[in-house]
Amino acid sequence: MEFNLLSVAGLTDYLQVLLEEDDYLRQVWVTGEVSSVSPHKSGLFFGLQDPASRAMINCVIWNTQRSKLKAEPARGETVVVLGTVKLFPGQGRYQLTCWDCIPAGEGLRDLRLKQLRDRLRSEGLFDAELKRALPEHPRTIAVITSTTAAAWGDIQKTLGERYPGLKVLLSPATVQGETAAGSIVSAFRRVVKDGRAEVVLLARGGGRGRIWFVLMMSGWCGRSPPVRFRW
Repeated sequence: MEFNLLSVAGLTDYLQVLLEEDDYLRQVWVTGEVSSVSPHKSGLFFGLQDPASRAMINCVIWNTQRSKLKAEPARGETVVVLGTVKLFPGQGRYQLTCWDCIPAGEGLRDLRLKQLRDRLRSEGLFDAELKRALPEHPRTIAVITSTTAAAWGDIQKTLGERYPGLKVLLSPATVQGETAAGSIVSAFRRVVKDGRAEVVLLARGGGRGRIWFVLMMSGWCGRSPPVRFRW
């Protein structure tokens, strides 16, 4: 049976190439709980652990990046960091060299929204040639929302007061939860098949005189993928 015999240096060099030349690991977002923080004259060293397991990784933010941070890691806090994986042959360990750190929660939601926008932009869905000018005075519009949402009552009242001659069609849909994405796409298809609407209004929420217009995103419709529909 043949086998490959490597020196310690040979194995370490091989692992270093795997880690540091991997495109995914050159710029990776990682979330975890800060287990320790150790300020140093050259930077801020800290540990990041996964509360659900015993996994842990050592991290560092060099002083040149600390002034640019939205927040510095503090022990016990859950954060999201952006960094690159580095291996140190002399110590036989790897480390995450970070240049951004944001609190989890609101920060994580903003990050997910940014990643969603970047992904949709890369698919060409924001290209200028796909955009259409809205008619200045539409005669018929379609509303996609839940029949039980306060938004539907708000829309009927507001449009009835301001544009009494406007024809408003309802294409009902579930606008939150795991089934929302598929329900909204089905509602769009009904509008297109009907053919009368010049403008489509997608809404949820409402109440107290407010109407919330929505961009569907992860977190607002549960864990379902974002809605994509080309008319």
